[in-house]
Amino acid sequence: MTVTIELPPEIEASLLAKAQAEGVPLPQYVSNFLRKHILSPEERAAGWRESAKNLPLTPTLSDEAMSREGIYADHD
Repeated sequence: MTVTIELPPEIEASLLAKAQAEGVPLPQYVSNFLRKHILSPEERAAGWRESAKNLPLTPTLSDEAMSREGIYADHD
């Protein structure tokens, strides 16, 4: 679906700057923004799970590594 929206120049400039900062084209930035703010929590969770499928698996940290002593062992 294509939607045309007339934006004030300052909003367009702001959106363009944010898109450039993320390294994506303006239409993709706006689409991502709308998805993030309009989808239900369940839809966002499903999208996150889908995007996380290709992330590398990382080992689980031990209880010692997660303990206060393990975290602050080198701070006396």
